[in-house]
Amino acid sequence: MNIWTQMSVEFANQRNYLDELFKIYPISPNLHRDISPDISKQIEKHFNNRNSQELIKSLFKLDLFPIKDSYVAYLKRDFSSIARNPNTVNRIAGMLYEMGIDEILEKCSMPKETNRQMGPLFKNWLNKETLGAPVYRSVQSFLADSDNAVLNVSDEEMKRFANKLFGYTREKGLDFVARFNNTYVVGEAKFLTDFGGHQNAQFDDAVSTITSPFISKELGVKVIPIAILDGVLYIKKDNKLYNYLKNHDEQIILSGLLLREFLFSL
Repeated sequence: MNIWTQMSVEFANQRNYLDELFKIYPISPNLHRDISPDISKQIEKHFNNRNSQELIKSLFKLDLFPIKDSYVAYLKRDFSSIARNPNTVNRIAGMLYEMGIDEILEKCSMPKETNRQMGPLFKNWLNKETLGAPVYRSVQSFLADSDNAVLNVSDEEMKRFANKLFGYTREKGLDFVARFNNTYVVGEAKFLTDFGGHQNAQFDDAVSTITSPFISKELGVKVIPIAILDGVLYIKKDNKLYNYLKNHDEQIILSGLLLREFLFSL
């Protein structure tokens, strides 16, 4: 097990790990999604008129569709298919009419799932400059400086940055880019809330990133890929995640709570 991974495991098992982790991932109460009055009126109008096509089109203006159906995504991504598939539209609309307008609006305003809140929380934490270095919101400003610094732009901009300067070839964007002691550190940040399924896939995704080749010929500096992971992977149990940590000491996987200490150790 890598020394930084070992330190993360010890922190998680011997200290107030979850209390401290809340500083990085301050999960807020799941607030309901807002529905604009205009869209709400459109939905109610088409519902009352039994205009199935327009009802579905109006609902597609919202972030959340009120029912789960395997055919909904196709209709949403190709509006022309709505007119061409009346049986499918009528089947879906029939379920909507059975629900009633109040339940439709209630379902559409349901709060985001907790795991969908995670994305911006890590970057929000970075913006507080808790890592002891300035945070730059543009690539140009970041490269113009030569001191310790953190780059915090969109995942897509991070990807382009790493592709151009480090030969990064994955289509997946990055969560973290920093420069400390003339060493560049790149990686992904994830909070793994449970074992199995989607969470294991998230872990595999982070590992794929840090095992990708990063070569900096243009900048002439060292590039270190890391996975900033938190959550259940540090629980000492016989499972895929913890066993992986034990058997891959060549990879730097660490808690975000140790990130500052790691950066200043470079």
